[in-house]
Amino acid sequence: MRRGHEVTVVAPASKRSADEPPYLHVIGHSAIGLPASGSVANVSLSYNLSSRVKKLLAREQFDIVHIHEPFVPLLPFQFVRFSQATNVATFHAARDSGSRVYAYSQFILQPWWHRIHGRIAHSQAALDLIGKYFDDEFRIIPSGIDYARFAEETPPMPHLMDTKRNIVFVGRQEKRKGLPYLIEAFAKLKAAMPETRLIVVGPDGGIRPACERYIEDNNVEDVIFTDFVDEEDLPRYYRSGDVFCAPNTGHESLGLILLEAMASGVPIVASRIPGFAAVVKDGEDGLLVPPRDSEALCKALKRILSDAGMREAMGKTAARNARNWSWDEVSSKVLAFYEETAANRNGNGA
Repeated sequence: MRRGHEVTVVAPASKRSADEPPYLHVIGHSAIGLPASGSVANVSLSYNLSSRVKKLLAREQFDIVHIHEPFVPLLPFQFVRFSQATNVATFHAARDSGSRVYAYSQFILQPWWHRIHGRIAHSQAALDLIGKYFDDEFRIIPSGIDYARFAEETPPMPHLMDTKRNIVFVGRQEKRKGLPYLIEAFAKLKAAMPETRLIVVGPDGGIRPACERYIEDNNVEDVIFTDFVDEEDLPRYYRSGDVFCAPNTGHESLGLILLEAMASGVPIVASRIPGFAAVVKDGEDGLLVPPRDSEALCKALKRILSDAGMREAMGKTAARNARNWSWDEVSSKVLAFYEETAANRNGNGA
């Protein structure tokens, strides 16, 4: 929009807000959560989606329709069915073992594939998944981060600024985020480095009671759960950390939380999974360890927390590298892809 384009964002919503932005167009008021890849995906099952999508498309006559996960039920697929614009699709999902949904529905979806004129993979991990089932050309363009927001010199949370060294985790507390492995690692680390603290930022996704039982049974001190935090406070939590830890076990297309922490100048300890290895340069702006390995997590955290020079050097490198993932950079790539795709569709491209 800053570059002069007219933008409409279409999405379902279970709740409406009085301060919704004017570019938001809500279609579908019954979004429900469905299990997906160890997490929860919110989808709309409203009965009148197709008619509302057709009316919107007829009224607005968009030049470009950008559909995220075009075959996820049910709203995105309505745009694949009815849009006569230049259609661009981004595929986000990543799963090392493949997708049974794509495997079973590949031949059903194939007739609709030609209605997508430009194809974006969110990362190499996402391309590895979708490429197994649809042999076509893809452009890898990741999502971006609000770099300036996290790079700004924001004051840390004052109640966390004492003599203790802080490990920060941000994410929904569900299985694939790997929090139990981090808590096990922290329990081992705490015995060797008493002046450490673990700060868990994010809502419970079903595993917190088990984590809290482990903490109580093993007398682990200095673990703080914050639940949701205000948007303006999130950068402050990143800046309160001496190290940011992401012990995720897999199915991550890209490590956006890593980039937010990196933009804040915080070194990283993370699982060596494809989506994270695309972001963190092991030994430069953080350390990567095998997933599901609390012992390796403990050693990596101890190594960084014991070396102030390493933390400072990695933090500076992290902030510099994260700049490449700013929305200013990413949106330029997306716009260029729109123009290229439209030109090719109209016969003006190579």
